[in-house]
Formats: sequence, structure tokens, C-alpha cells
Amino acid sequence: MIIKLSQQDIRRYNRMIWKIVIGGFVIFLLIISAVGLGLFGKIRSFDELANPKSNLASEVLSDDGKTPLGSYYLENRSPVTYKQLGDNVIHALVATEDKRFYDHSGIDFQRMFTILIKNLVKRQGGSTITQQLAKNWITKKDDHTPRVIQKLKEWITAVKLERNYTKEEIITMYFNTVDFGAYNTYGIKSAARTYFSTTPDKLTPDQAALLVGMVNGPGIFSPIRHPDNALRRRNIVLQLMADANYLGEDQANSFKEKPMGLKFHRIDHNEGLAPYFRDAIKSDIQKILVDKQIFKSDGTPYDLDRDGLKIYTTVNADMQQYAEEAQATAIKALQAEFNSSIKGANLYKRFPNLKKLLQTGMFRSDRYKWLELQGKSADEIRENFNTPDTLELFSWKGKIDTVMKPIDSIIYTKMLLRNAMMSMDPTTGYIKAWVGGINFEHFKYDQVRKGKRQVGSTAKPFTYAVAIEQGGFSPCNEFDNVPDTIYTPGSAPWAPRSSGTIAGRLTLRRALANSQNWITAALMKIVTPLPVKELIEKAGVPNIPEVPSICLGAFDASVFDMTGAYTIFANGGLWNQPNYLLRIEDKNGNVLYTHHGAVKQVLNPQSAYVMNYMLKGVIDEGTGWRLRGKYKVTAPIGGKTGTTNDNSDGWFIGFTPQLVTGVWTGFEDRDIHFRDLKQGEGANSALPVFAYYMQKVYANDKLGIKKNVDFVKPPNVDIVTDCGLYNQDQQAPAAAEKKLGF
Repeated sequence: MIIKLSQQDIRRYNRMIWKIVIGGFVIFLLIISAVGLGLFGKIRSFDELANPKSNLASEVLSDDGKTPLGSYYLENRSPVTYKQLGDNVIHALVATEDKRFYDHSGIDFQRMFTILIKNLVKRQGGSTITQQLAKNWITKKDDHTPRVIQKLKEWITAVKLERNYTKEEIITMYFNTVDFGAYNTYGIKSAARTYFSTTPDKLTPDQAALLVGMVNGPGIFSPIRHPDNALRRRNIVLQLMADANYLGEDQANSFKEKPMGLKFHRIDHNEGLAPYFRDAIKSDIQKILVDKQIFKSDGTPYDLDRDGLKIYTTVNADMQQYAEEAQATAIKALQAEFNSSIKGANLYKRFPNLKKLLQTGMFRSDRYKWLELQGKSADEIRENFNTPDTLELFSWKGKIDTVMKPIDSIIYTKMLLRNAMMSMDPTTGYIKAWVGGINFEHFKYDQVRKGKRQVGSTAKPFTYAVAIEQGGFSPCNEFDNVPDTIYTPGSAPWAPRSSGTIAGRLTLRRALANSQNWITAALMKIVTPLPVKELIEKAGVPNIPEVPSICLGAFDASVFDMTGAYTIFANGGLWNQPNYLLRIEDKNGNVLYTHHGAVKQVLNPQSAYVMNYMLKGVIDEGTGWRLRGKYKVTAPIGGKTGTTNDNSDGWFIGFTPQLVTGVWTGFEDRDIHFRDLKQGEGANSALPVFAYYMQKVYANDKLGIKKNVDFVKPPNVDIVTDCGLYNQDQQAPAAAEKKLGF
């Protein structure tokens, strides 16, 4: 049936339609206005757009100011500039997500009305790059906000972005904020590093296509979890790049044939160079910012995990790599020696305190603390530790996934050697390498600065230095190598033991070179403990007791402090405070803090040079001979080995005019140790790490560490290798006693 409408009805319906259209448009405008006024939730102001709040990783950079050692982050996100992006990633993004990016003003109405069905796999979606930026970064989705209102917020924010930023800035912000899925990877810089071990500007078209292909589906297009999906998506992006004339058709087809070629390296706080160093200095940086009252413009403190600071350090990336490799080579071999020595042994007889150590280790473990939180009784916890479980253990061959009793895993861990090493430039105090332990993922404790162990014979040079500077001794004065007892008012008599004793009369140089305890104690008897204590403390090692046994290293110190102390021998008597920090910048490159280390004259240059001569004797003819004989390191080097009671700690501190390096090796507990001196002495347990490290350092000419650079002889030093020019009787010690007031 056909209904005929009168002209009056037609006019009435037309008016109704126009009222609906106009009313809808007015309502739309009112909603837009309400959204813009923030009635449906805040929209960020221009100031907030100019200073967006985003979780930016703070980067720790090496001494070249470019090479990243690692980051502090909640989200692994590091910003890049437009120039650092490279054409390939820009072309891939524009071709895939927004062909008309350079033609619209934030909202592409032409595209909106032509694309009715969003197909993420084959076609572009309806949102422009600017809208996606607004959604991903500026207007995070609120679960309580209707999607329509959320979309309007995105539009308004997109228009604001286009009005206040250039296209280059918008595309840069997009790449700095996009989520690349698993492994906490945010931003193109982190993605390029994680998936291809490169930088955004060096990504090839196929690599750029793979990463851009992930942005709208980082889970489903993950090249790690779903490689087939990722490959198909990459090839679609390559075709879109060809369709947009960013690639030739033949080029695109050629890239489609390539495998993904991933160089995947998961980035987390356990990975990268110098993890112990990065962890150790984090609290220092935070303390500096607070103590120096360095705050953000709004008065709030900086957050290293969120605010994108740049920490410029003194650590050299190559030297750090060499140090870590040297440790791995030497300690892996030494661990094999130790394992062989305890194979088949009853460990409880070999190490009488092992039962107590296991109990302490159990109480300190995360497993014990977790079981306590679960309300487990002591008997239940003990049963848990004696019940086999699946465990992951460290080994020098890689992680071990095994089933064993947790209590047995503590025994396994107690039998692992630990090692720490620090290397620094004595002329500046700049730390060049810092290795705080054998594996940061499994053993977080930093042994470089936190760990303090008895230093053994590495303390001896300070007694000799006092004797030379204050007592008028020379390297060629001779002493009878015989035992003696030192009587100190208020203290028990002290008579040191000796091993590896060389009988007869020895020059001081030979006595130090061969680490003779009795002659060192004889010097201490003459110079007394106080000036030795004062010298060691002036060289940066705190809390030295005023007792005669300090001449043999009967005090605890860290690798950090002892390495710093030896700078006085390498640097003409000047002590340079060990320093790892150059400056701190904010995310915009503004310098927040510049560090300056302390410097002081501790020895006079003449005495320091005499000590150089004495300590080179350790390498040329003493306990450090392996450096020349076994490891063929022939450069001018001074140094000192050190071994503590029961072979619990092995030390070696070596120095050249350009580098001072300290190494310690031992076990977590002093009660676990080598059976004999041959394995446990510092010359065997610590010196090899130094040797492998120096081999690599000298092989890299770019580092500027020269093999042929010797210590500079200051004026007024008559030292020669012919000890016949010196008085060999006791006149020098007698003069020393008179000079020191005895």
C-alpha cells in the first residue's frame, strides 16, 4: 500500500529531521565542550603536554658518554631524538599506520569515513599516529570512562598535539612511548637494542618493518613467542612500504625472503655490563641529589626509575668487558682446582664450622623468610629444606636446573669461589672497571665496596713506605731474617709467624718482594704502629687499629679502598679519591651535578718512587713472578700479593703509571678455604685475574695504556739497582731510631 504525504506532512518531517540533525550536532558540541572543560575527567594542559609525565629509564653511560652500561627503570624506556630514528622506522610507521600523516591536523576525517572495518593485519586502522600517541601516552584508558568519551578525549588531545608540536616531534614522541610487548620494552631505542642489538638509526628496512609491525599487537606479533605471526606481519609492512613508494617492489620482495635475523638480548637489571657497579652506585646518586638539594621544577625529588636522567660515569666499556672476561677465565679454572681438591672429601670434617654456616645460610635465605611469612613452624621449615625441589643454580658452564634438597644447594653455594676487582686511573681517580662478584643474578652482594676482608701482605708496603720516608731507610738496607717479639704497652706481646722464609740477611727490597714477615715486623718495631696507621688512613682506608700486626694486614678493608690506597705508589705520592661519576643530566640535557674528587699529597714523590722500585721487585723477582713467567706481561708493573691465615683470602694489587687494579678472591665465609698455600695464595687465586685483564688492556691500542711507559723519576732520588752504593750495616736503622725519637 502506497501512502501519499501531503506537502504539510513533508515539511513537518523535514523539520523533524533537521531538528534531530541540528540537535545531535549541538549535543555533540556540548559533549565536546564538556570533555574539553574536563567535566568527564581531566585533559592535560599545554604545560603538561610540553613536560609529559612518562616513566623514562635513567641511563648509566660509560666514559665515552655514548655507550650504555645499563639503565634504572620501571619501564625499560629510553628516549631518542628525531635524528636518531633513521628513515626506515619512520617510513615503516607512516606507511603502516597513517599514510596521510603529513597532510592532516591530528584527525583524518577523510580516512575515518572511508575505512569502515578496521583490519589490523592487512589494512590501516581508523586512528592517526597523533591519535594513537594521545591514546597511548596522554589519555591512558580509564576503565570507568565510556569509550565514546575516551575517544573524544583522544581527538581533543590529538588536535592540541598538532597545534603545539611539529610532525617530527609527534613521530618522535610516538616512538618513545610505544609498548613493544614482553620483557618490559618501551620505545624504539629499547626495542632496537633488545631484538637486534643495535640503534634505531641502524635498523634495516626489514628490521624496522618487524618492530613497527608489533606496535598494534605486541603480544600476537612477538618474534619470540609467535615468530610465524611476526614474519607474516613484517612482510605485510614491507609491502605497505613499497605501496607508499618508500621501497621498490623488488627491494620489498628481497627483504621478504630474509629470515628475521634476531639478535635477541633480554634487557633487565641482571644483564649488561657492570651490573654490580650500576647497583652499587644507585643509592649514591639518589643521596647526591637529595644532599645537594637538586629537585625538579615542581620541587619534588628526582626518581631514577622514572625521570630519564643521564648518569655519565668514568667506567670504560672495553675495560669493563675485559675485567669481566678475565674474572670468568681465571676463577672458572680456579674453581675446577678447588672442586678437585674436595672431591670425595667429608666436607663436615674438612670444614668443621660447616654445620653452623649452613644453619646461618638457611636463616638468611629468601626461602626461609618466605616460609616464615606463611606461618610455617621451625620443624616444617627444616623439613622443607630437606625435601628435594626443582632449583636453579649458578655454574661457570651456565645455569643448572636440577632437583636437590634446598639445604644441599646451600652447601653447593658455600663451595663457590667469590671474586671482586676494581681498576682505576691513579692520575685522575677515575674508576675504569668494577666487578663486584661472579654473577649478579645469583649473588647480589657487591664485594668491591661492601665486602671487607683481611688484606694480608698487601698492607706491607705501607710499613716500608713509613720506614723510607720518615726513617731514612733505603731498599738496600739489610736485616737478619729472624723472628722477634714486639712489646707494646697495654697489649700482649706479638711475635708473627712466617712461611716461605728465606734464611740469612736480606735487603728490604728482597724482603718485600718475597713477602717476608719477620723483616716486615722488624721494621714495624722501629717505626711503631701509629705512623703506619696514619699513612694507611690518609690513603683512604678507614678504621685502622693502632697495633703492630697491621704491618702484616691484620685489618679488614674493601677492594675499593685498597685499590685507591695504592694510587699513592703509582702517582708520585698523590692520593686520588676513587671516583666513578662525571656528571648527572636531566632528560633534556641540563647538567644537574658535576663531581670533583678529593686529592691530597700523602707521600713525597721521592719516597713514592723508591716504593715503585721496591714493588717492581715483587713482579721481577718475588711472589708476583707468574706475571712475567707464566702470563708474559712484560710492561713496567709494581704490585703486591697477599694471603691471609688458612688461605681464606687471596689478594693482588698491581699498578702501572696509568692504571691501578685490585683483585680479591675467597669464599663467602672465611671458614671455607683452600687446603694449602699453593692453591690459596694471592699469587695463584688473585694475580691471574689481573694478568688476563692486563693482557687484554695492552692489546687494545685505543685505550692508550702503554706497555713502555715507566714511572717518572723525580729529582733528588739516588736510587740505583747496585746496592753496593748503600751502607749495608745498621747505621740507617740507628739513624731512623734517632730521627723518630726512640
